[in-house]
Amino acid sequence: MTAEGLEELREKVATAVERELQPSRLDDDDLRSGIEKLVGDLSCGEYMTPSQKLDVVNRIYKSYRGLGGLLDEILQDENITEVMINGPKNIFVERRGRLERLNKEFESEEELRKVVERIASRIHREISEADPILDARLEDGSRVNVVLNGVSLDGSTVTIRKFTKDPMTMQKLLQYGSINPEVDQFLHKLVQSRYNIFIAGGTGSGKTTFLNALSNYIPADERIITIEDSAELQIREVPNLVRLETRNATASSDASKAITIKDLIKSSLRMRPDRIVVGEVRGAEALDMLQAMNTGHDGSLSTGHANSAEDMISRLETMVLQGTSDLPLKAVRSQISSAVDIIIHLSRLRDHSRKTMSISEVLGLDENDNVILNPLYKFYEDENTSLRKVSGKLLRTNNKMVQVDKLLHAGFGKEDIPRPNPEADRYERMLREITEI
Repeated sequence: MTAEGLEELREKVATAVERELQPSRLDDDDLRSGIEKLVGDLSCGEYMTPSQKLDVVNRIYKSYRGLGGLLDEILQDENITEVMINGPKNIFVERRGRLERLNKEFESEEELRKVVERIASRIHREISEADPILDARLEDGSRVNVVLNGVSLDGSTVTIRKFTKDPMTMQKLLQYGSINPEVDQFLHKLVQSRYNIFIAGGTGSGKTTFLNALSNYIPADERIITIEDSAELQIREVPNLVRLETRNATASSDASKAITIKDLIKSSLRMRPDRIVVGEVRGAEALDMLQAMNTGHDGSLSTGHANSAEDMISRLETMVLQGTSDLPLKAVRSQISSAVDIIIHLSRLRDHSRKTMSISEVLGLDENDNVILNPLYKFYEDENTSLRKVSGKLLRTNNKMVQVDKLLHAGFGKEDIPRPNPEADRYERMLREITEI
């Protein structure tokens, strides 16, 4: 069948679906079966290839059950991990770690607005000029943010971070080169020994991905509470698992009360958790998270937005002070240093690769009341690195690990504590020389 014939057939079938099927009253299987029958009846015996017939059926079916023809088409590409729609004419995606602009567009703002309304209705939420921002999770677990035209000056924006069906594992991170076997074994021991770990990194550095992989090292006989803005973690091996998700308030007359990360952390403490895993700490809830780490919930994990391990400490200080102005800075820093054991810093580098840049232990306060960090592993670029391709290794530093009590109490021996690496001093000297230049 010609392209013109297929378009005419789609219009006939779409009209017949509304007239004959009452799609809102049918379940998914009955709706698809009804559309397939109409396609056969209305094609008038004209030959269609199996792929042409499937395309007609899918496009009409997804107009009722999908998010919209163009958006569904984009989301079907398994290599795309994020979709960024900046108004109807500008669509960008992240594919295999690289941003690119698609040669596709919506016909108008009105067509894009229909897609937005379909997204909202599928998850039983409302979005309007009175409540123009939507931040939610789709049925498949993908995270979606919408800002309507008016607030977004160049047209409505839709940002979707796709949910991956296969959870990230440390084995995959090994394959991607984000860590090495030695670091993998060390992190496994840290989780088993109930070290409190913060994962720090910038936007797109892979914090949630790394947290998901690390969480799967939690022993299966523990009770875990996960707390997230939009549920993304996929912990498969822990049966006693409670998953909590925040809720935004709405502007409608029957508005539901907002439920924040802070609220959920407080509630989780009454659920008898062995560990608490918070997707991201970004505000006043930091104090509650640190207090939980300090009051019997060792082994808790979280992430924070920061550009280095040192910056993560500063960010935590700021977040705690957002929650209370009564604590002096020394008390805040003391709280951080006694709660957080390990900071893992991730980064997205200039060649778009994601690397683990450092693993540092938190030792306490110095004589000036500054938090002391002791880098145990650092990423060093080598002579093969270039502007286009980063080459290097995550190496054990020449610093002795100090906070070993939890490892020893968990039954590990001194041989399980990674030894200092004098070879790292050479890389440190090279790094200083480059920096001086």
